[in-house]
Amino acid sequence: MAQKKIFGIVLAGGEGKRLMPLTADRAKPAVPFAGQYRLIDFALSNLVNSGLTKIVVLTQYKSHSLDRHVSETWRLPAMLNSYVASVPAQQRLGKRWFSGSADAIRQSLNLIYDEKPDIVVVVGADHVYRMDFAQMVDSHIESGYGATVAAIRQPLEMSTSFGVIDIDPDNPLHIRDFLEKPENVTGLPDSPGEILASMGNYVFDADALVEAVVRDSENEGSSHDMGGDVIPGFVSRDDCGVYDLSRNEVPGSTPRDRYYWRDVGTLDSFFDAHMDLISTLPVFNLYNDRWPIYSQQLNSPPAKFVRDGRGTTGTMIDSIISLGAVISGAHVERSVLGPWSRIDSGSLVADSILFDRVNVKAGAVVRRAILDKNVIVCEGASIGLDREHDLRRGFTVTESGITVVEKNRVVEA
Repeated sequence: MAQKKIFGIVLAGGEGKRLMPLTADRAKPAVPFAGQYRLIDFALSNLVNSGLTKIVVLTQYKSHSLDRHVSETWRLPAMLNSYVASVPAQQRLGKRWFSGSADAIRQSLNLIYDEKPDIVVVVGADHVYRMDFAQMVDSHIESGYGATVAAIRQPLEMSTSFGVIDIDPDNPLHIRDFLEKPENVTGLPDSPGEILASMGNYVFDADALVEAVVRDSENEGSSHDMGGDVIPGFVSRDDCGVYDLSRNEVPGSTPRDRYYWRDVGTLDSFFDAHMDLISTLPVFNLYNDRWPIYSQQLNSPPAKFVRDGRGTTGTMIDSIISLGAVISGAHVERSVLGPWSRIDSGSLVADSILFDRVNVKAGAVVRRAILDKNVIVCEGASIGLDREHDLRRGFTVTESGITVVEKNRVVEA
């Protein structure tokens, strides 16, 4: 990384309405993922692995579990003047909360004034990916632009799902226009079937960022959003570059997962991201020890597969099983089990995601479901077999048929 003072800001105040009921009692970045992780661990791991050692996490919505996770897990060595600090909304500009991601930075400018960085890296807290931000920072410095947007290549037909970056054909590092979910868009000069979609990650010259968020705060018509207001402002001033993720090389990555990035903002995408983890050759590989994803190290015993009282052995196929889980005479297939899960005799869990301390009792069946923490599925009960029955019981069922059960629920037979 170039010898500049770099400061990291993680935007973690999102409410995550589309992930309800998983966000009914927690901030979106605090939602458990892949058993032992939280969503925010991916953003923080990428920053720390990239060499950033001064990072703040801006929180707001139901942030207790998020703040606790950051304080307990992300303890960088203070003797090296390093830290990851959770910073809640402080109402520094009046009796109001953050009104958008740009406003969150505007209300937290004291953090930038205190650190006096040259460069500020701003990232979201709810995406699953690997990225070396040091390479992006170097590209930003070389470009001379005040802002740089990280972008990933996506199929042309998915343009209506993303903020699309229109690049200058004569200068592929320059953003000519920023289009929000356009229906008609031209493909890339070197790949007509692809677009560049914004990843929600940015690098700024510190003074340019401060000036931009202050200017945005004075605009009464603004929604005070980084992607929707601040970045288009840089684009309009011809002061915005793009960093194509295809240029990024992460140690230990494979051709299969090198450019993986998924926005897990909906229940369906959250479910699909888990399914990406469990194949023999996973689309996203958690086992890259050269670019690890860090999280809290649980003081828990190993997972265990045992026979039940009838001598039937617990089995597991294509699944991730977390510490403390016990499978006793049951069958688990294509699923992710959180810490201290209990799957009892004769039960079946397939194509499902179980959070911490879920107990599926004897003879129960769980298919295509997401079960939040402490859910108990009683003997003989079923989840995910009958959409109408699940809806009558008050469960959330997505259009693709994934049943979601809120935390602490007891599901009777």
